[in-house]
Amino acid sequence: MIGFLRRHRERILPVVVFAMLGVLAVVFRHPLYAWFEGSSLGGGGETTTTAVGDLRLGLSLDPDPPRQNKNALHVLVQDATSEPVTGAQVTVQYSMAAMGSMPEMKGKADIEEQGDGRYLAAFSLPMKGSWTIGVDVKSSAGDASARYNLTVGSQGLTPLGSGGGKGSAQAKKGKKSALPPLPEQKFNGPTLASLRTAYAAYEEVRVRLAQDTLDNLKPRAQRIAESLRAAAAAVKGAPEVKQELGKGADAATRLAEAKDLDAARGAFGEVSRTLVRLAGADDQLAKGQHVFECPMAKGFGFNEWVQPSATLSNPYMGKKMPTCGSEVSPPKPGAEPAESKSEETADSGKVAYYTCPMHPSVHQPSPGQCPICGMTLTPVSEQEVKEGVIQVDEKRRQLIGVRIGVVEKKDLVRRIRTVGSIAYDQTRLADVSLEFKGWIRTLYADSIGKKVKRGHTLFTIYSPEVYAAEQELLTAQQSGIVSLDGGIPDPRDFMEKAIRQRFRLWDVPTSVVDHVIKKRETIRYIPIVSPATGYIVEKNVVEGSSVKPGQRLFRIANLDKVWIEAELYENELPLVKQGQEAQITLAYVTDRKFKGKVTFVYPYLDNGTRTGRVRIEMPNRGVELKPDMYANVAIDIDLGQKLVIPDSAVIYAGPRRIVFVDLGGGKLKPREIKVGVHSDDMYEVLGGLHAGQRVVTSGNFLIGAESRLKSATGQW
Repeated sequence: MIGFLRRHRERILPVVVFAMLGVLAVVFRHPLYAWFEGSSLGGGGETTTTAVGDLRLGLSLDPDPPRQNKNALHVLVQDATSEPVTGAQVTVQYSMAAMGSMPEMKGKADIEEQGDGRYLAAFSLPMKGSWTIGVDVKSSAGDASARYNLTVGSQGLTPLGSGGGKGSAQAKKGKKSALPPLPEQKFNGPTLASLRTAYAAYEEVRVRLAQDTLDNLKPRAQRIAESLRAAAAAVKGAPEVKQELGKGADAATRLAEAKDLDAARGAFGEVSRTLVRLAGADDQLAKGQHVFECPMAKGFGFNEWVQPSATLSNPYMGKKMPTCGSEVSPPKPGAEPAESKSEETADSGKVAYYTCPMHPSVHQPSPGQCPICGMTLTPVSEQEVKEGVIQVDEKRRQLIGVRIGVVEKKDLVRRIRTVGSIAYDQTRLADVSLEFKGWIRTLYADSIGKKVKRGHTLFTIYSPEVYAAEQELLTAQQSGIVSLDGGIPDPRDFMEKAIRQRFRLWDVPTSVVDHVIKKRETIRYIPIVSPATGYIVEKNVVEGSSVKPGQRLFRIANLDKVWIEAELYENELPLVKQGQEAQITLAYVTDRKFKGKVTFVYPYLDNGTRTGRVRIEMPNRGVELKPDMYANVAIDIDLGQKLVIPDSAVIYAGPRRIVFVDLGGGKLKPREIKVGVHSDDMYEVLGGLHAGQRVVTSGNFLIGAESRLKSATGQW
């Protein structure tokens, strides 16, 4: 035998080795798989224990924190005596709710029973993010259903809710009745003041419970109790209302004495019961308040609460589930209870399906609870489906960045912004020209931009015509034709008048004539003076230049006042009137704003640019405004009180303008509107909305994508 083994060892040895590897692969199957796949070799993370009816579930993740691919969930199932439950039917599902146009994603884990009540669920997730993990157990010891939150990259499981027991299936079919309404009230002034004080103190308590703290809760709870008792004393008649106020005051007293969060939340629920019923009895109290319901909070006795903000902040679940809940209406006198509403109502029409406010991807043909989170399903009518109404809960709104604005009336100011250019005031321009020909001798106004004053000499000029006229005047004087002593003039003194008239027509200064007569000598070079004070903006001569009659020698501009000519579009011209104020800013003086007034609207358009012009007059004592500079012009047009919405709420759909109206309860409905003037970040609403309605102002393109997919009409 030994000889046989030696002779055939090269053939036998590989067979033995492979056989041993096969045995090892069977014995160490899971560790080998884990080694080859790069996953954890076992152990799992921290165990989360949940008591559900007659069963106890212990869950741990492997690896923890979880990743996208190749995760394992270890499930330990025990009965009420902590004995392991074998042979159970365990189902583990994972899901992510639909967001925008992205559909819901879900799947099932592969389950393997490992003995002693232990079950292994292997699964991979389609993408990173937060997922809902549903664990359902059916066994001879009882049934259990629990929901958890899992986030890729974050450690542990977060419980979302559970239900179970042998009678759980029957228990889920019924829903707790709505609160019975109080008789309709119109509370008087003292009662109303006391109740509002109670609501204010109640809100302060609610905020603290939502933050999982009891800090300074006692004095606020005492204030609620005192205010409710004062309201009961001020109420006239209405014994049922007095009784309810007394119950609320007693609950507020218990709230003040609470030592832990569970006790405080239980007493808070009783106070909430009173305030919810009161809000339904008098619209004065309901105004500005929102009532929410959380199905996960039924363990505290009452699962509704009141808050002024439309943003969910759950006082029962605290930081663990701050956005659990949906908005409901307070119980109104004479209203039909919520549970007894028929499937066909006047405002909703025939029900198309039932859905979950937190998981709108859930579509069920009949009422019941959400299979993911356990919330009560709400009906969706066929009319809502036809109109593109969608349901987006508060948590999803936060994820996709949905913000809500209010349609309101406010003073609307249309600001017209344009660019203008600074120009000379044409009424303050003066030209210098002569009525005779000549040659310039001395030039004093020798450069453009030089400042001159009225009456100052600009230049001297020699003119043969003027010089000849001077000689004629001097000859007439010497011959006696011209009277010098002021006596009785000679009949021939018309010669002097004729010569003087000629000088006036030439605009020769009178000082020249006076000099010739008094000094009895001619002036060869006549001084020409400035007709105005200002700056030389045009100069067409130099010393020695020949000058012709009518030739423009200089142009002088007074810059104490300037014009700004701004261009406006055709649709803006009717809004601008003479006398309106305009604000001017300059690129080189960024820290100053100038003010002017519209003095003229030009009665024509530029054919090339299709724009009109307006003139704005501006004082310019410091000559900061220089002609041909560009200026930014803003003209505010007061349009008075208008119905407005933020411009971010409007979606352009071809020729239509669409907004999404918040109907409450998480429902959003597309609506076509007509808009008017656009001013900064506001649109004037001409039709389709009324004051007080709430519209989506951010995230509406994602909402629109989902609504288009859902709508069966030509809305889009």
